[in-house]
Amino acid sequence: MKIRHGQTEREVERRNVLLYNIYRLVVLTSLLVSALIIQLSSPDAQPNLPFYYLIIGAYAFSAGFFGLYAGGRRLAAQAYAQVVFDLLLITAFVYISGGVASSMYFLYLFPIIAASLVISGRAGFLAASLSAILFGVLADGLYFGFVAAFRPEHAVRAPLGTMLVTIFIAWGVFFVIAALMSKLTDSLRRTRQALRAAERELLVRERLSEAGRVSASLAHEIRNPLAAISGSVQVLKKELALTPEQKDLMAIVLKESERVSQSLEQFLDFALPSKQVFSPINLRDILDETIKILQAGGELNGKIELEGSFRTTDVPYVGNAGQFKQVFWNLIKNAVKAMPDGGRLRLDFPGPRKKDVRIVVADTGHGLSDVDRENLFQPFYSGFGTGRGLGLSIVRKIVDDYDGRIEVRSELDKGTEVLITLPVRKAAGA
Repeated sequence: MKIRHGQTEREVERRNVLLYNIYRLVVLTSLLVSALIIQLSSPDAQPNLPFYYLIIGAYAFSAGFFGLYAGGRRLAAQAYAQVVFDLLLITAFVYISGGVASSMYFLYLFPIIAASLVISGRAGFLAASLSAILFGVLADGLYFGFVAAFRPEHAVRAPLGTMLVTIFIAWGVFFVIAALMSKLTDSLRRTRQALRAAERELLVRERLSEAGRVSASLAHEIRNPLAAISGSVQVLKKELALTPEQKDLMAIVLKESERVSQSLEQFLDFALPSKQVFSPINLRDILDETIKILQAGGELNGKIELEGSFRTTDVPYVGNAGQFKQVFWNLIKNAVKAMPDGGRLRLDFPGPRKKDVRIVVADTGHGLSDVDRENLFQPFYSGFGTGRGLGLSIVRKIVDDYDGRIEVRSELDKGTEVLITLPVRKAAGA
């Protein structure tokens, strides 16, 4: 089943119900054409009028189902109703065409397949069960005389063993098809989920690339004039006799210039790949240094309780120390912002593991909303209102550069856990 770019679950469901209606018309038309060919090739045979009545009635019901589909409501209920109607219709076809001796019972497979694809694998098993019941009741009724034969020539009873074998073969086919379709629909569902995840991933990467181009251009346009302004203000501050109020204004200009400069540096780190210098490092030491800087700056105060194995676990790695300092800095800052009233911050290096290194940063903050979760790694999106929205984008870019993966688990009012998994790297020449 082809899933178009950006389709939602409801759009897929609506499309499947439409295809079911179309396929029914194709099958009905094929049966009608086959009956007409047989009738024309045997002019002496009496036309099977009930068969044509059933076909016409089925067309009328299909028109009704198309009307319900156009309304666009309760699509799942419509699909169930169509499956039940088709199974009853097929039972009628089997009855008028000879009962157990008829080969029309293969038509039961179409609603079973349709129920699996349009509704769910479970619905396919329900359709198979109802098919088995209807066919079994019809076969038993005809054999034991509870149901009158449609035509006198149909009244000839086959041996009981032959009837039972036919029933059991039909049942076996029904449930085997249902099982196969259930497996197929599960695979299709997982494929749809993977495609949606890939679409979101592609969108994030496209926006990251665009943000990189914009930020690089912005940085180059602003960086030099900003440096000139900041330098000039510093000279004026030293050479001029300023009042206390003027000094405060000068200090504000310098402070805000420094803040803009830091933003530009962050833009450039995000946008332009710096020269990578990989060397043996220890992630524990880098994290410990980052924590000390944050504590000295007041971000990690007494309201935040640190826990985890980050001080006792030795984590040797081959990479760029500056990049990992950025990773820890941004993740911890986000966690602290999520706990304005304090909480627990867990920093772990789960292990030991031979093929990868894992980093866990977990908080007990307010968690992520659905909107935050959708836009988590989007550049320039901040769930805190005051941020620049680049922290997690930079973390994501660095993790991608190391061929790693980042997973986020979060519950509202319970907290967020970020798990980074990085493949083990070897030092050059090792």
